[in-house]
Amino acid sequence: MKIHFYGDITELEKGLEVISHDLNIERSEEGFPICVTQTDGPLTVSCCENGGQISFQEKIHFFRALGLWLQEFNECNEFHVSETPQFNTNGVMVDVSRNAVMMVEGIRSLLRKMALMGLNVVMMYTEDTFTVEKYPYFGYMRGRYSEKELQACDDYANHFGIEMIPCIQTLAHLTEALKWNYAANIKDTSDILLVGNEETYEFIEELLKAASRPFRSSRVHIGMDEAHQLGLGKYLEHNGYQKRFDIMNQHLHKVVELAEKLSLKPMIWSDMYFRLGSKTGNYYDLNAQIPNDVIESMPKGVQFVYWDYYHTDEEFYRTFLQKHKEFGSEPIFAGGVWTWNGIAPNYGKTIATTNAALGACKKEGITEVFATMWGDNGAETHPFSGLAGLQLFAEHGYGNEISQDRLAKRFAFCTGGNWDDFLVLNEFDETPGVSKDNLHESHPSKFLLWQDVLHGLYDANIRSLPLKEHYASLAARLETAKERNTSFSELFSFYTKLAFVLSVKAEIGVQLKSAYDLKDKQELTRLTAKLSSLRTLVDDLRKLHRSLWFSTMKPFGWEIIDIRYGGVLSRLESAEYRLQQWLDGNLTCLEELEAERLYYDAPWKMPEGALGRNTYHRIVTAGGFSS
Repeated sequence: MKIHFYGDITELEKGLEVISHDLNIERSEEGFPICVTQTDGPLTVSCCENGGQISFQEKIHFFRALGLWLQEFNECNEFHVSETPQFNTNGVMVDVSRNAVMMVEGIRSLLRKMALMGLNVVMMYTEDTFTVEKYPYFGYMRGRYSEKELQACDDYANHFGIEMIPCIQTLAHLTEALKWNYAANIKDTSDILLVGNEETYEFIEELLKAASRPFRSSRVHIGMDEAHQLGLGKYLEHNGYQKRFDIMNQHLHKVVELAEKLSLKPMIWSDMYFRLGSKTGNYYDLNAQIPNDVIESMPKGVQFVYWDYYHTDEEFYRTFLQKHKEFGSEPIFAGGVWTWNGIAPNYGKTIATTNAALGACKKEGITEVFATMWGDNGAETHPFSGLAGLQLFAEHGYGNEISQDRLAKRFAFCTGGNWDDFLVLNEFDETPGVSKDNLHESHPSKFLLWQDVLHGLYDANIRSLPLKEHYASLAARLETAKERNTSFSELFSFYTKLAFVLSVKAEIGVQLKSAYDLKDKQELTRLTAKLSSLRTLVDDLRKLHRSLWFSTMKPFGWEIIDIRYGGVLSRLESAEYRLQQWLDGNLTCLEELEAERLYYDAPWKMPEGALGRNTYHRIVTAGGFSS
């Protein structure tokens, strides 16, 4: 479509140049005229036979308005639409530290989609995946960003009025950064920095300089969440036991001082203060008591980020937001697009928690929100599979009520994806036996793909469930969805194949155990042959996953996923070997299949806050995988 934009467009030129290709529009003085006006108030789009109008306040509002105008024009030649932004900032935090590091082109693709959605803040969560020249082992072989790469992303985001905020860690979550010898003197425990040590603060100052230098924003997220063993390692040896509130405040004061010296405005996750105030160490303890003297001693000018991806009760969020306000500043709210459950997004939980949380934020007058997209335990879920969750955040950001029909139409326009097809991905983990919307975060697609066919640690859990039929049906539906989502062909090709592989692999361990217990050699012979064909299917899946990964991610981190697939392939071959030995009479028994299958009852969380039963090493063996 040819369009002639005129009016207040000077600051929009670079963004328009970039986005025009995605929107298939050509700028021409002979094109349909659209008057662009920057003014205070809501964003509005309208059209009549003589031309169109777009009114906007912030730069990001223009790009959302442009998308709205084109979307409406495709349906009707006369329209008038007005939207009032509900938040000052609304955006996303993408995890680029837990294995998958998005390439610059991947970030640019995300930014273009965000611009049309009207999301105006993005943080790339970098624990050690950015370059700090003084510490060459910081992020070594982890796909760390160069300063030039981050600056290019910030320049691109600025075209649309999107603020890129550096996001790092300055206390905990630093296992990968602290594993090298250079860090021997600055760590308290394996993942926590040593508070009070001068060398520690020299290190943090270098992190702050390197992290903030590529960006226009003066804001910085300095982390400080989930420091469960704070003060209980080397710090305890040096200082004896100290009140952990005091340790936390001492450290926060020092880091804020370093940030302010660099003219930076810090924000931190709020959970450690609530955990320390809870008798059970629970972040979401409504009875947690944070002493007034602790609150009074917190440094001023720090924003506290309340993260909560779990609750579906709006009143809970309102209560906790009010508790955060007692700190003397307005909190930022961070919700979650559940990309970290396993191999597919959990949209049931995403939608239920987001609707409750953002409804509460509006009622409590919260002006800053963002969605997190974590990649726990290998980043097996591609972040773009969570785009529907970002659209939900965006639509909450421009209206009090959410229309399902409008949400689906906006998603189709902003991303080229089909809303219902993306939500079908939820069914990888919302299987028979799992409650509606998977609010308890079950992860069958992950353990069914990775678990060993001879050991079957989860087989007792799934023995009576019709998983073969479930995944076969899902594969057929995704095959059709693939045709509707041409912009995401690699994504849906991978998920179609995954569903088909799971339709074969899900129950094969149960079948092997049953046939062996009956000493049914005919059935075991059939299943042995099936293992051979399953190997081919798994390797095809690996290659599709590899293609999807390399379309968006840096190569570093893929080796982890490759090794996981390699483990499945190797163990399938060994299972064939063992079964054939028994079938040939070379073994009197198969100890793996003699063993009783017990219900998998390991906890969700292991000691010290480490991930539990939904982690790869707990799925593939009952032994010490890395010990």
